[in-house]
Amino acid sequence: MERKRIKGKGEADYDFKNDILFFKTKNREYVKSVELDNVVLDIDKEGFIAGIQIFEASKFLRLGKIALRDIPTWQFDAKVDRISKDVAKAEIRLMFNVRVRNRIIEKNPIIMPQLNEPLPNSELICKT
Repeated sequence: MERKRIKGKGEADYDFKNDILFFKTKNREYVKSVELDNVVLDIDKEGFIAGIQIFEASKFLRLGKIALRDIPTWQFDAKVDRISKDVAKAEIRLMFNVRVRNRIIEKNPIIMPQLNEPLPNSELICKT
């Protein structure tokens, strides 16, 4: 099956009080959300993963909450492979830098959930 690909600019936000980190693609509105353990994926009308929310982000990323308040550059790559009519496998790669005590720390977590959603084969690359 052919894979649809798009690239876009994005924005990041961090809710310090609730410890939620959010990455989103500009100009792509989501129509539904898929909830996983501590991650929510926002899906747009074409079936692309257009945003990601990470709950308890400081714990998940092993970073202090203060470091997450300012992420100057970042990128997320989201690939979806449809396994069957109703099941897809996603691979989300986050790449970003934060400053901790005047040192730049690079983080590259990979999230690989299986989704009980009929999403198409797709790839989205989003960055600042």
